[in-house]
Amino acid sequence: MYAILDIETTGGQYNEEGITEIAIYKYDGHQIVDQFISLVNPEIPIQPFVVKLTGINNAMLRSAPKFFEVAKRIIEITTDCIIVAHNADFDYRILRTEFSRLGYDFKAKTLCTVALSQKLLPEQTSHSLGKLVRALGIPMSDRHRASGDAMATVKLFKMLLEKDLEKTIITSLIKTEIKKGIAPKLLDIIGSLPSKTGVYYIHNQNGNIIYIGKSNNIKKRLNQHFTGITKKSKRIQNEVYTVNYEETGSELIALLKESLEIKITKPILNRAQRKNVFIFALYLEVDTNGYLTFKLQKTDGRKKEITSFASLQEGRTFLHKITEEFGLCQKINGLYDSKKECFQYNLKECNGACINEEPVESYNERVQKCIQNLTFENKNMIIIDRGRNINERSAVLVENGLFKGYAFFDLNYQITNPDILKNILIPMENNRDVQRIIQAYIRKKKVLKIISF
Repeated sequence: MYAILDIETTGGQYNEEGITEIAIYKYDGHQIVDQFISLVNPEIPIQPFVVKLTGINNAMLRSAPKFFEVAKRIIEITTDCIIVAHNADFDYRILRTEFSRLGYDFKAKTLCTVALSQKLLPEQTSHSLGKLVRALGIPMSDRHRASGDAMATVKLFKMLLEKDLEKTIITSLIKTEIKKGIAPKLLDIIGSLPSKTGVYYIHNQNGNIIYIGKSNNIKKRLNQHFTGITKKSKRIQNEVYTVNYEETGSELIALLKESLEIKITKPILNRAQRKNVFIFALYLEVDTNGYLTFKLQKTDGRKKEITSFASLQEGRTFLHKITEEFGLCQKINGLYDSKKECFQYNLKECNGACINEEPVESYNERVQKCIQNLTFENKNMIIIDRGRNINERSAVLVENGLFKGYAFFDLNYQITNPDILKNILIPMENNRDVQRIIQAYIRKKKVLKIISF
């Protein structure tokens, strides 16, 4: 659990400042579960430049509660939480100073979103809160007021959690929680999970991620792990301490995150998924008569593939489909074994390439058209799909044939070109596996919309 906060002060000498306003949002990694916002009477004058900056003046604070009157509520909402703030050293120091005046030793672990953004968003030219949220397309209101700055920090932190592919933030939280208590029972874990699409992370008692998975129903999938009798399921049941998850709404984004994060974190129980799950691929060759032919073979990393498949049957089904759709020859594509013409020729669905009746040029032209349809090499597109709720959509960006990343956006925030999308994009690494995932998903699933540019 995180306590994401912002504090406004009177200004003045170091350790002599007083709090004028405080906002705290208790955040469980997915949503705000509690909040506390209040003006505070610091019992000392506010510096003139601070009044100009925040709009908070001495008159506004005369009837506000003094710090000792809100101290109990602050302790209550921050207990067992990691304090998160933009420039956390400042806010944490101010809190400790105020509590020390009351004779109370306030202590908590802290996370600074300045340091996190410098690590996870190194491409940003400025890491000040105002400039950072503007660059990332995060809406912000009441700048330099505690509630506005704290809410902007919540949204920034949510984006940083998504960008943290190594899961160092979540792992540090789990390790903190492990020191405080006993592992929950499996039923308690199941009860805390949503029946939604996303990626889940199974942690052991050391806080380490031992398994990453994706599902269209996280709760149902974890229930299968916890009741399964396979060797992997039994090991998960024995070693699980807690489960964390990220909702994605889009199955495509869940697949992409799962693939990349397994490669980065290398969970011990994901050995099979570290290998290539696309074991068959479609390759292009030229036969002895000059006709372009599709060959379905075991994946060979040394050869350039057109698209790939998880099984031989999936590949054969797809090859039958494109052969029919583009008027190609079953015999040339290895789907019909005959020394004479193919079966489709007798049905007048093949133009006779199998017996050299069709000119090579016209046949190969249809093959090339088919290939352009199948691959997104050098293509630019935005794949619009479901979001995490009914008011949201997801977007996956492919530029010059390379996967660039994904984003979520409000329905009121129209995505029509890559420049708008790049402001809110969670950048991710491009590799052959993610390209295969995107190809397979577009091939098999119906997305809401594809914008070409």
